[in-house]
Amino acid sequence: MHRLIEKGLMFGNLIRVDSPILVERYNRALNHLTGRKTSQKVFHIDISGYSPEVGDEFEDDLYLNHKGVNRQFILLTTEQATAPLLNAKFSTSRGILRQFIEENRAELFALTARDAVAGELVNSVFLADTPAKLLDIRKIAIEADTTSGTVADAAKLGDMIDRFKTEPGGWFDDVLIADMIGMAKRTGDVVRNPVALRQMSFGQENFWTDHFGGMYIFRGVPHPAAIVAQAKEDVGELPIPFTFDFTDRSAIARFLTLNDLVEPIMDARGVDAAAILHQKMDFIVASVAAEMKEDLAGATRRDLRRLGRQYAGMLPEAWQGLAALVRWAEEDGPWPTITSEHPAYFYTLRAKAHLDADLVNMLLAELTPLDIRQLFICHKEAFYRAYAEWPDEKRTYVVDFLDREYQVDKAGTRDALFGHEAPMMEMPVVRQSDLISRVGPWGAITRGRR
Repeated sequence: MHRLIEKGLMFGNLIRVDSPILVERYNRALNHLTGRKTSQKVFHIDISGYSPEVGDEFEDDLYLNHKGVNRQFILLTTEQATAPLLNAKFSTSRGILRQFIEENRAELFALTARDAVAGELVNSVFLADTPAKLLDIRKIAIEADTTSGTVADAAKLGDMIDRFKTEPGGWFDDVLIADMIGMAKRTGDVVRNPVALRQMSFGQENFWTDHFGGMYIFRGVPHPAAIVAQAKEDVGELPIPFTFDFTDRSAIARFLTLNDLVEPIMDARGVDAAAILHQKMDFIVASVAAEMKEDLAGATRRDLRRLGRQYAGMLPEAWQGLAALVRWAEEDGPWPTITSEHPAYFYTLRAKAHLDADLVNMLLAELTPLDIRQLFICHKEAFYRAYAEWPDEKRTYVVDFLDREYQVDKAGTRDALFGHEAPMMEMPVVRQSDLISRVGPWGAITRGRR
Protein backbone atom coordinates (compact mmCIF):
# COMPACT_ATOMS: atom_id res chain seq x y z
CA MET A 1 0.00 0.00 0.00
CA HIS A 2 3.01 2.30 0.26
CA ARG A 3 2.57 3.53 -3.33
CA LEU A 4 -0.99 4.61 -2.58
CA ILE A 5 0.17 6.47 0.52
CA GLU A 6 3.06 8.18 -1.31
CA LYS A 7 0.68 9.48 -3.99
CA GLY A 8 -1.91 10.65 -1.50
CA LEU A 9 -4.38 7.98 -2.64
CA MET A 10 -4.56 6.47 0.83
CA PHE A 11 -4.59 8.39 4.12
CA GLY A 12 -4.81 11.58 2.09
CA ASN A 13 -6.25 14.81 3.57
CA LEU A 14 -5.72 13.65 7.15
CA ILE A 15 -5.14 16.31 9.82
CA ARG A 16 -1.65 16.37 11.32
CA VAL A 17 -1.49 16.57 15.12
CA ASP A 18 1.99 17.60 16.21
CA SER A 19 1.73 20.22 18.97
CA PRO A 20 1.98 19.15 22.63
CA ILE A 21 -1.22 21.08 23.46
CA LEU A 22 -3.28 19.24 20.82
CA VAL A 23 -1.76 15.89 21.74
CA GLU A 24 -2.66 16.51 25.38
CA ARG A 25 -6.23 17.48 24.43
CA TYR A 26 -6.54 14.40 22.23
CA ASN A 27 -5.37 12.16 25.09
CA ARG A 28 -7.82 13.80 27.47
CA ALA A 29 -10.68 13.16 25.06
CA LEU A 30 -9.45 9.64 24.29
CA ASN A 31 -9.30 8.81 27.98
CA HIS A 32 -12.76 10.34 28.45
CA LEU A 33 -14.23 8.08 25.73
CA THR A 34 -12.22 4.87 26.03
CA GLY A 35 -10.12 5.01 29.20
CA ARG A 36 -6.93 4.84 27.12
CA LYS A 37 -4.11 7.22 26.15
CA THR A 38 -1.61 7.23 23.32
CA SER A 39 2.15 7.65 23.59
CA GLN A 40 2.34 9.11 20.06
CA LYS A 41 3.76 12.63 19.87
CA VAL A 42 2.95 13.19 16.19
CA PHE A 43 0.06 11.50 14.37
CA HIS A 44 -2.74 12.11 11.89
CA ILE A 45 -6.51 11.99 12.39
CA ASP A 46 -9.55 11.65 10.14
CA ILE A 47 -12.89 13.43 10.41
CA SER A 48 -13.82 11.32 13.45
CA GLY A 49 -10.48 11.75 15.22
CA TYR A 50 -9.38 8.21 14.39
CA SER A 51 -5.62 7.94 13.87
CA PRO A 52 -4.00 5.08 11.92
CA GLU A 53 -0.83 5.53 14.01
CA VAL A 54 -2.78 5.20 17.26
CA GLY A 55 -4.69 2.26 15.80
CA ASP A 56 -1.37 0.53 15.12
CA GLU A 57 -0.17 1.31 18.63
CA PHE A 58 -3.34 -0.14 20.18
CA GLU A 59 -3.52 -2.96 17.60
CA ASP A 60 -7.16 -1.95 17.30
CA ASP A 61 -8.51 -0.13 14.25
CA LEU A 62 -11.87 0.17 15.99
CA TYR A 63 -10.67 1.89 19.17
CA LEU A 64 -13.18 4.70 18.46
CA ASN A 65 -15.84 2.43 16.95
CA HIS A 66 -16.66 -0.34 19.42
CA LYS A 67 -18.00 -3.46 17.66
CA GLY A 68 -18.25 -1.36 14.50
CA VAL A 69 -21.67 0.09 15.42
CA ASN A 70 -20.90 2.75 18.03
CA ARG A 71 -18.84 5.41 16.27
CA GLN A 72 -17.22 7.82 18.72
CA PHE A 73 -15.40 10.95 17.63
CA ILE A 74 -12.82 13.49 18.81
CA LEU A 75 -12.76 16.97 17.29
CA LEU A 76 -9.61 19.04 17.71
CA THR A 77 -10.40 21.48 14.90
CA THR A 78 -13.23 22.28 12.50
CA GLU A 79 -10.75 21.57 9.68
CA GLN A 80 -11.53 17.89 10.22
CA ALA A 81 -14.70 18.46 8.17
CA THR A 82 -12.66 18.04 4.96
CA ALA A 83 -10.86 14.87 6.10
CA PRO A 84 -11.92 11.36 5.02
CA LEU A 85 -13.40 8.74 7.33
CA LEU A 86 -11.13 5.71 7.63
CA ASN A 87 -12.37 2.19 8.32
CA ALA A 88 -15.95 3.26 7.60
CA LYS A 89 -18.54 0.71 8.70
CA PHE A 90 -21.55 2.70 7.46
CA SER A 91 -21.80 4.85 4.36
CA THR A 92 -23.72 7.55 6.24
CA SER A 93 -21.20 8.16 9.04
CA ARG A 94 -18.94 10.68 7.28
CA GLY A 95 -21.89 12.69 5.97
CA ILE A 96 -23.41 12.85 9.45
CA LEU A 97 -20.14 14.01 11.02
CA ARG A 98 -19.51 16.56 8.30
CA GLN A 99 -23.01 18.02 8.58
CA PHE A 100 -22.66 18.20 12.36
CA ILE A 101 -19.41 20.14 12.04
CA GLU A 102 -20.78 22.48 9.37
CA GLU A 103 -24.01 23.19 11.23
CA ASN A 104 -22.09 23.95 14.44
CA ARG A 105 -18.95 25.46 12.93
CA ALA A 106 -18.95 28.69 14.95
CA GLU A 107 -19.70 26.91 18.23
CA LEU A 108 -17.14 24.18 17.60
CA PHE A 109 -14.53 26.75 16.61
CA ALA A 110 -15.00 28.45 19.97
CA LEU A 111 -15.03 25.19 21.93
CA THR A 112 -11.97 23.64 20.24
CA ALA A 113 -9.98 26.81 20.90
CA ARG A 114 -9.85 25.70 24.55
CA ASP A 115 -10.52 21.95 24.61
CA ALA A 116 -11.27 18.88 22.52
CA VAL A 117 -14.86 17.98 21.74
CA ALA A 118 -15.72 14.32 22.28
CA GLY A 119 -18.93 12.61 21.26
CA GLU A 120 -20.73 9.65 19.77
CA LEU A 121 -23.10 8.77 16.94
CA VAL A 122 -25.78 7.18 19.10
CA ASN A 123 -28.14 4.44 17.96
CA SER A 124 -30.15 1.76 19.72
CA VAL A 125 -27.95 -1.16 18.55
CA PHE A 126 -24.83 -1.92 20.58
CA LEU A 127 -23.96 -5.28 19.00
CA ALA A 128 -24.63 -6.33 15.41
CA ASP A 129 -24.01 -10.05 15.80
CA THR A 130 -26.60 -10.97 13.13
CA PRO A 131 -27.38 -9.24 9.81
CA ALA A 132 -30.99 -8.70 10.87
CA LYS A 133 -29.92 -6.50 13.79
CA LEU A 134 -28.41 -3.99 11.39
CA LEU A 135 -31.89 -3.20 10.17
CA ASP A 136 -32.85 -2.18 13.69
CA ILE A 137 -30.75 0.95 13.17
CA ARG A 138 -33.23 3.59 12.06
CA LYS A 139 -31.99 6.84 13.55
CA ILE A 140 -28.60 8.26 14.48
CA ALA A 141 -28.37 11.05 17.06
CA ILE A 142 -25.26 13.01 18.00
CA GLU A 143 -24.13 13.60 21.56
CA ALA A 144 -21.09 15.82 22.05
CA ASP A 145 -19.36 18.01 24.64
CA THR A 146 -15.90 19.08 25.64
CA THR A 147 -14.00 16.83 28.02
CA SER A 148 -14.60 19.38 30.77
CA GLY A 149 -18.34 19.46 30.10
CA THR A 150 -18.49 23.03 28.81
CA VAL A 151 -21.71 22.52 26.84
CA ALA A 152 -23.51 20.87 29.75
CA ASP A 153 -22.26 23.56 32.14
CA ALA A 154 -23.40 26.27 29.73
CA ALA A 155 -26.88 24.76 29.70
CA LYS A 156 -26.90 24.77 33.51
CA LEU A 157 -25.70 28.37 33.56
CA GLY A 158 -28.45 29.31 31.13
CA ASP A 159 -31.01 27.79 33.49
CA MET A 160 -29.49 29.73 36.41
CA ILE A 161 -29.69 32.97 34.45
CA ASP A 162 -33.36 32.31 33.71
CA ARG A 163 -33.99 31.69 37.42
CA PHE A 164 -32.08 34.83 38.34
CA LYS A 165 -34.22 36.91 35.98
CA THR A 166 -37.62 35.36 36.67
CA GLU A 167 -37.75 34.04 40.23
CA PRO A 168 -38.96 36.41 42.94
CA GLY A 169 -35.98 37.38 45.03
CA GLY A 170 -33.49 36.05 42.49
CA TRP A 171 -31.51 39.27 42.76
CA PHE A 172 -31.01 38.60 46.45
CA ASP A 173 -30.14 34.87 46.22
CA ASP A 174 -26.45 34.90 47.19
CA VAL A 175 -26.02 31.14 46.63
CA LEU A 176 -27.46 31.34 43.10
CA ILE A 177 -25.28 34.33 42.27
CA ALA A 178 -22.15 32.58 43.60
CA ASP A 179 -22.96 29.45 41.57
CA MET A 180 -23.46 31.56 38.44
CA ILE A 181 -20.11 33.28 38.91
CA GLY A 182 -18.32 29.97 39.48
CA MET A 183 -19.97 28.38 36.43
CA ALA A 184 -19.23 31.41 34.23
CA LYS A 185 -15.52 31.06 35.01
CA ARG A 186 -15.62 27.71 33.25
CA THR A 187 -17.99 28.51 30.38
CA GLY A 188 -17.41 32.19 29.63
CA ASP A 189 -20.20 34.61 28.76
CA VAL A 190 -22.94 32.32 27.41
CA VAL A 191 -25.24 35.28 26.80
CA ARG A 192 -22.93 36.96 24.29
CA ASN A 193 -21.18 33.78 23.13
CA PRO A 194 -23.58 30.81 23.30
CA VAL A 195 -21.86 27.43 23.31
CA ALA A 196 -24.92 25.22 22.88
CA LEU A 197 -24.58 22.60 20.12
CA ARG A 198 -27.58 21.89 17.92
CA GLN A 199 -29.47 18.70 18.76
CA MET A 200 -29.24 16.68 15.56
CA SER A 201 -30.58 13.31 14.50
CA PHE A 202 -30.48 11.57 11.13
CA GLY A 203 -32.74 8.94 9.61
CA GLN A 204 -31.02 5.75 8.53
CA GLU A 205 -33.27 4.51 5.73
CA ASN A 206 -30.86 3.81 2.87
CA PHE A 207 -27.26 2.92 3.65
CA TRP A 208 -24.33 0.57 3.08
CA THR A 209 -22.63 -1.30 5.89
CA ASP A 210 -19.32 -3.15 5.84
CA HIS A 211 -20.65 -5.78 8.23
CA PHE A 212 -21.14 -9.37 7.04
CA GLY A 213 -19.20 -8.89 3.83
CA GLY A 214 -21.07 -5.74 2.82
CA MET A 215 -24.80 -4.99 2.69
CA TYR A 216 -26.84 -2.31 0.92
CA ILE A 217 -30.11 -1.53 2.67
CA PHE A 218 -32.79 0.37 0.74
CA ARG A 219 -35.85 1.02 2.91
CA GLY A 220 -36.79 4.52 1.83
CA VAL A 221 -37.77 3.57 -1.73
CA PRO A 222 -41.11 2.42 -3.20
CA HIS A 223 -39.87 -1.17 -3.47
CA PRO A 224 -37.52 -1.89 -0.51
CA ALA A 225 -34.79 -4.51 -0.70
CA ALA A 226 -31.42 -5.53 0.71
CA ILE A 227 -28.49 -6.30 -1.62
CA VAL A 228 -25.72 -8.35 -0.02
CA ALA A 229 -22.23 -9.22 -1.20
CA GLN A 230 -22.17 -12.76 0.18
CA ALA A 231 -24.64 -15.50 -0.70
CA LYS A 232 -28.10 -14.47 0.49
CA GLU A 233 -28.61 -17.93 1.97
CA ASP A 234 -25.73 -17.22 4.36
CA VAL A 235 -27.20 -13.88 5.43
CA GLY A 236 -30.42 -15.45 6.63
CA GLU A 237 -33.82 -13.88 7.08
CA LEU A 238 -33.98 -10.09 7.03
CA PRO A 239 -36.93 -7.86 8.02
CA ILE A 240 -37.28 -6.45 4.50
CA PRO A 241 -39.44 -7.68 1.60
CA PHE A 242 -36.60 -8.88 -0.67
CA THR A 243 -32.96 -9.89 -0.33
CA PHE A 244 -30.65 -10.21 -3.35
CA ASP A 245 -26.99 -11.07 -3.70
CA PHE A 246 -24.65 -10.06 -6.50
CA THR A 247 -25.56 -13.12 -8.56
CA ASP A 248 -29.16 -11.87 -8.85
CA ARG A 249 -28.24 -9.50 -11.67
CA SER A 250 -31.67 -9.28 -13.28
CA ALA A 251 -33.39 -8.75 -9.93
CA ILE A 252 -30.93 -5.97 -8.98
CA ALA A 253 -31.36 -4.33 -12.38
CA ARG A 254 -35.14 -4.40 -12.02
CA PHE A 255 -34.90 -3.04 -8.48
CA LEU A 256 -32.80 -0.10 -9.67
CA THR A 257 -35.14 0.61 -12.57
CA LEU A 258 -38.43 0.33 -10.67
CA ASN A 259 -37.15 2.70 -7.98
CA ASP A 260 -35.88 5.11 -10.68
CA LEU A 261 -32.36 5.08 -9.24
CA VAL A 262 -30.22 4.77 -12.39
CA GLU A 263 -29.90 5.99 -15.95
CA PRO A 264 -27.87 4.69 -18.93
CA ILE A 265 -24.67 6.65 -19.45
CA MET A 266 -25.59 6.95 -23.13
CA ASP A 267 -28.78 8.85 -22.16
CA ALA A 268 -27.13 11.13 -19.59
CA ARG A 269 -27.17 14.80 -20.51
CA GLY A 270 -24.00 16.86 -20.57
CA VAL A 271 -21.48 13.99 -20.60
CA ASP A 272 -19.22 12.49 -23.24
CA ALA A 273 -20.65 9.00 -22.94
CA ALA A 274 -18.40 7.45 -25.59
CA ALA A 275 -15.26 8.77 -23.84
CA ILE A 276 -16.42 7.31 -20.53
CA LEU A 277 -17.03 3.92 -22.14
CA HIS A 278 -13.64 4.03 -23.90
CA GLN A 279 -11.98 4.58 -20.54
CA LYS A 280 -13.83 1.66 -18.98
CA MET A 281 -12.66 -0.50 -21.89
CA ASP A 282 -9.07 0.61 -21.27
CA PHE A 283 -9.34 -0.45 -17.63
CA ILE A 284 -10.48 -3.91 -18.70
CA VAL A 285 -7.60 -4.21 -21.19
CA ALA A 286 -5.15 -3.16 -18.47
CA SER A 287 -6.51 -5.85 -16.17
CA VAL A 288 -6.02 -8.55 -18.82
CA ALA A 289 -2.54 -7.28 -19.71
CA ALA A 290 -1.53 -7.24 -16.05
CA GLU A 291 -2.56 -10.88 -15.72
CA MET A 292 -0.20 -11.57 -18.63
CA LYS A 293 2.63 -9.79 -16.75
CA GLU A 294 2.86 -6.89 -19.20
CA ASP A 295 4.74 -3.83 -17.94
CA LEU A 296 2.06 -1.13 -17.64
CA ALA A 297 4.17 1.62 -16.07
CA GLY A 298 3.22 4.87 -17.81
CA ALA A 299 0.92 3.06 -20.24
CA THR A 300 -0.92 5.44 -22.57
CA ARG A 301 -4.19 4.88 -24.42
CA ARG A 302 -2.16 3.99 -27.53
CA ASP A 303 -0.26 1.36 -25.52
CA LEU A 304 -3.56 -0.08 -24.27
CA ARG A 305 -4.96 -0.23 -27.81
CA ARG A 306 -1.89 -2.20 -28.84
CA LEU A 307 -2.28 -4.54 -25.89
CA GLY A 308 -6.00 -4.87 -26.66
CA ARG A 309 -5.16 -6.07 -30.17
CA GLN A 310 -2.48 -8.37 -28.79
CA TYR A 311 -4.83 -10.04 -26.30
CA ALA A 312 -8.05 -9.62 -28.27
CA GLY A 313 -8.94 -13.29 -27.84
CA MET A 314 -8.72 -12.94 -24.04
CA LEU A 315 -10.84 -9.82 -23.60
CA PRO A 316 -13.93 -10.63 -21.51
CA GLU A 317 -17.54 -10.28 -22.62
CA ALA A 318 -17.88 -7.06 -20.65
CA TRP A 319 -15.32 -5.42 -22.95
CA GLN A 320 -17.06 -6.80 -26.05
CA GLY A 321 -20.40 -5.35 -24.93
CA LEU A 322 -18.93 -1.90 -24.29
CA ALA A 323 -17.14 -2.00 -27.66
CA ALA A 324 -20.44 -2.76 -29.42
CA LEU A 325 -22.07 0.18 -27.64
CA VAL A 326 -19.22 2.51 -28.68
CA ARG A 327 -19.54 1.34 -32.30
CA TRP A 328 -23.22 2.29 -32.17
CA ALA A 329 -22.39 5.70 -30.72
CA GLU A 330 -19.44 6.60 -32.95
CA GLU A 331 -19.70 4.52 -36.12
CA ASP A 332 -23.44 4.22 -36.67
CA GLY A 333 -23.24 0.52 -35.87
CA PRO A 334 -26.23 -1.62 -34.93
CA TRP A 335 -27.80 -1.14 -31.51
CA PRO A 336 -26.36 -3.88 -29.27
CA THR A 337 -28.61 -5.99 -27.10
CA ILE A 338 -27.16 -5.77 -23.61
CA THR A 339 -29.50 -7.35 -21.09
CA SER A 340 -29.14 -7.27 -17.33
CA GLU A 341 -27.45 -10.68 -17.45
CA HIS A 342 -24.75 -9.36 -19.79
CA PRO A 343 -21.44 -8.71 -17.98
CA ALA A 344 -21.32 -5.20 -19.51
CA TYR A 345 -24.77 -4.13 -18.30
CA PHE A 346 -23.91 -2.39 -15.02
CA TYR A 347 -20.89 -0.73 -16.66
CA THR A 348 -23.37 1.21 -18.81
CA LEU A 349 -25.25 2.78 -15.87
CA ARG A 350 -24.83 5.63 -13.40
CA ALA A 351 -27.03 6.95 -10.59
CA LYS A 352 -29.74 9.45 -11.38
CA ALA A 353 -29.90 12.78 -9.56
CA HIS A 354 -31.42 11.94 -6.16
CA LEU A 355 -30.42 11.99 -2.50
CA ASP A 356 -28.98 8.47 -2.63
CA ALA A 357 -26.93 8.94 -5.80
CA ASP A 358 -23.63 8.32 -3.93
CA LEU A 359 -25.00 5.10 -2.45
CA VAL A 360 -26.21 3.84 -5.83
CA ASN A 361 -22.89 4.69 -7.51
CA MET A 362 -21.19 2.83 -4.65
CA LEU A 363 -23.29 -0.25 -5.43
CA LEU A 364 -22.58 0.06 -9.16
CA ALA A 365 -18.84 0.32 -8.40
CA GLU A 366 -18.95 -2.99 -6.55
CA LEU A 367 -20.88 -4.58 -9.44
CA THR A 368 -18.26 -3.33 -11.94
CA PRO A 369 -14.92 -4.02 -10.21
CA LEU A 370 -12.84 -3.69 -13.40
CA ASP A 371 -13.69 0.01 -13.57
CA ILE A 372 -10.90 0.96 -11.19
CA ARG A 373 -11.61 4.69 -11.31
CA GLN A 374 -15.24 4.38 -10.19
CA LEU A 375 -14.23 1.78 -7.60
CA PHE A 376 -11.67 4.18 -6.12
CA ILE A 377 -13.95 7.22 -6.17
CA CYS A 378 -17.15 5.58 -4.96
CA HIS A 379 -16.08 2.66 -2.77
CA LYS A 380 -12.62 3.01 -1.27
CA GLU A 381 -13.04 0.09 1.14
CA ALA A 382 -13.70 -2.28 -1.79
CA PHE A 383 -10.89 -0.64 -3.79
CA TYR A 384 -8.28 -1.20 -1.07
CA ARG A 385 -9.36 -4.83 -0.63
CA ALA A 386 -9.12 -5.43 -4.38
CA TYR A 387 -5.79 -3.61 -4.65
CA ALA A 388 -4.25 -5.99 -2.14
CA GLU A 389 -5.04 -8.93 -4.45
CA TRP A 390 -3.95 -7.41 -7.79
CA PRO A 391 -0.69 -8.35 -9.53
CA ASP A 392 2.04 -5.75 -9.17
CA GLU A 393 1.72 -4.75 -12.84
CA LYS A 394 -1.89 -3.69 -12.31
CA ARG A 395 -1.09 -1.88 -9.07
CA THR A 396 1.56 0.17 -10.89
CA TYR A 397 -0.84 1.11 -13.68
CA VAL A 398 -3.71 1.99 -11.35
CA VAL A 399 -1.59 4.19 -9.06
CA ASP A 400 -0.05 5.97 -12.04
CA PHE A 401 -3.43 6.52 -13.70
CA LEU A 402 -5.18 7.82 -10.58
CA ASP A 403 -2.27 10.12 -9.77
CA ARG A 404 -2.02 11.44 -13.34
CA GLU A 405 -5.66 11.57 -14.39
CA TYR A 406 -7.72 11.87 -11.20
CA GLN A 407 -5.67 13.67 -8.57
CA VAL A 408 -5.07 16.72 -10.78
CA ASP A 409 -8.81 17.49 -11.04
CA LYS A 410 -10.91 15.50 -8.61
CA ALA A 411 -13.95 17.76 -8.77
CA GLY A 412 -13.91 17.93 -12.57
CA THR A 413 -13.61 14.15 -12.90
CA ARG A 414 -16.46 13.53 -10.48
CA ASP A 415 -18.64 16.05 -12.26
CA ALA A 416 -17.89 14.53 -15.66
CA LEU A 417 -18.73 11.03 -14.45
CA PHE A 418 -21.54 11.57 -11.97
CA GLY A 419 -22.67 15.21 -12.19
CA HIS A 420 -26.22 16.06 -13.18
CA GLU A 421 -27.89 18.95 -14.94
CA ALA A 422 -31.31 20.19 -13.92
CA PRO A 423 -34.02 18.34 -15.86
CA MET A 424 -35.83 20.27 -18.58
CA MET A 425 -39.22 19.19 -17.31
CA GLU A 426 -40.85 17.15 -14.59
CA MET A 427 -40.69 13.44 -15.26
CA PRO A 428 -44.13 11.86 -15.69
CA VAL A 429 -45.36 9.53 -12.99
CA VAL A 430 -45.47 5.97 -14.31
CA ARG A 431 -48.22 3.84 -12.90
CA GLN A 432 -47.05 0.30 -12.16
CA SER A 433 -49.25 -2.59 -13.11
CA ASP A 434 -51.31 -4.47 -10.55
CA LEU A 435 -49.13 -7.50 -11.27
CA ILE A 436 -46.33 -5.89 -9.28
CA SER A 437 -48.48 -5.56 -6.20
CA ARG A 438 -49.47 -9.23 -6.47
CA VAL A 439 -46.16 -10.97 -7.15
CA GLY A 440 -43.60 -8.27 -6.31
CA PRO A 441 -41.60 -6.03 -8.61
CA TRP A 442 -38.92 -8.63 -9.42
CA GLY A 443 -41.20 -11.28 -10.86
CA ALA A 444 -40.61 -14.86 -9.88
CA ILE A 445 -38.41 -14.20 -6.85
CA THR A 446 -39.27 -16.36 -3.90
CA ARG A 447 -40.75 -14.34 -1.05
CA GLY A 448 -39.19 -16.90 1.27
CA ARG A 449 -36.02 -14.78 1.08
CA ARG A 450 -37.73 -12.20 3.28
